[in-house]
Amino acid sequence: MRPILCVGALTLDTIFEMAELPSGPGKFIPVAAVEIAAGMASSAATAIARLGCAVALWASVGEDATGTRLIGEIAAEGVDCAAVRTVSGARSAFATILVDQAGERIIVPHYDPALLTAPETMPAISGRTHSAVLVDVRWPLAAARALTAARQAGIPAVLDADVARAETHALLLPLASHIVASEPAAEQLTGCAGPAAAVERLAAQFDSFVSVTAGPSGVYWFDRDSKQVRHCAAPRIVARDTLAAGDVFHGAFVLGLVEGRPMEWIMRFAAVAAAIKCESFGGRLGAPKRGEVEARMVYEGATTS
Repeated sequence: MRPILCVGALTLDTIFEMAELPSGPGKFIPVAAVEIAAGMASSAATAIARLGCAVALWASVGEDATGTRLIGEIAAEGVDCAAVRTVSGARSAFATILVDQAGERIIVPHYDPALLTAPETMPAISGRTHSAVLVDVRWPLAAARALTAARQAGIPAVLDADVARAETHALLLPLASHIVASEPAAEQLTGCAGPAAAVERLAAQFDSFVSVTAGPSGVYWFDRDSKQVRHCAAPRIVARDTLAAGDVFHGAFVLGLVEGRPMEWIMRFAAVAAAIKCESFGGRLGAPKRGEVEARMVYEGATTS
């Protein structure tokens, strides 16, 4: 299978697991801590690689030791990082993240503006080179070019529509063949408090496939054949860390698309993969292997064929 191209964030995440999130100033001792290469697109790429599909990453790092480390860690997952650009004089992106033992979190990221500048070059995107493109909202100028190229090539152009500036959404949403939005982003975009209503509103605004992920409430999507909102429940789990769950979902979703699976299967596969990730601490480190997901699907009563 031709590789899936992921486009967007590559950051150094310092993640602290806390007994509870701080309610005010002070010194707080974590239960556990990790420092890893992450970011939305990079974590999705890791998930795709662990699920057994070829995947490449187009992202930006600074000209520093952190950038070298970030590329090395993601490449070690089996992700092709040849297209990751190094921006002269820039500082690589980083974030500090606090996660409590119920899975809630506080995220404080920093992106050097130089990392977000328009790309000078881009990977060749065609039906011969890639099976799909998945972009996040963190590098909009590159995401727009990748989505446009994917649509022209007739391959899935998938947008991970997270919370972002209005101009970013205005740029990217019309270019995507598939929009998979987080519940907060869907509310931001539509003003609808519930995911089902948000899906209907998005489906009326865009001619693409639209869906909304709603964490423990599952995932909703609009079926244009029946003109109805469909729903897939989330597996019941005890969540330890929800960080990167959406990225794992998106990676599994795109993989299901390129395999030509029915949408009900894709949503169950992605929901189970994301749920497994939530059961362990460490962000993308909890992304499961294909066998784990298929075994859980059987356990949950869903077919894997």
